[in-house]
Amino acid sequence: MPAFEYKICPAPTKGKKAPGVKTAEARFAHTVETFVNAQAVEGWEYVRSDILPSEERQGLTSTQTVYRTLMVFRRPVEAAPNAAEVVIAEAQTVAETAPEGSTSKPSQEAEATTLPRAEGQDTEKPDAPKAQTPPARPTHS
Repeated sequence: MPAFEYKICPAPTKGKKAPGVKTAEARFAHTVETFVNAQAVEGWEYVRSDILPSEERQGLTSTQTVYRTLMVFRRPVEAAPNAAEVVIAEAQTVAETAPEGSTSKPSQEAEATTLPRAEGQDTEKPDAPKAQTPPARPTHS
């Protein structure tokens, strides 16, 4: 799923003069068209326009609500790979660079070998209970 970044710009409020454009309505449309095309050159796709309230100061102590027209643009962003994708890519790289015939499992011979025991070390399994002899009872004669 593609990720997007957004850009919010104030919409033009006044049309600019252009050759061949006579009416105020056509001048305004031409201004908006020029603005949207300038954003498209930078890779931004027009999404929509919204009218939102904005509180502004009026005088020293009061405020008033002004409605602003904003234009919303977006463009795709390359999403950073997540951790699982990074691990998979690294595993594939290791698998591709490993010499042929090598495996990640140790050979059966290596599994069967055991280390020699040091002198005086018990040979019993540690989980096996050790037999205990009861203490000798004193005899009374």
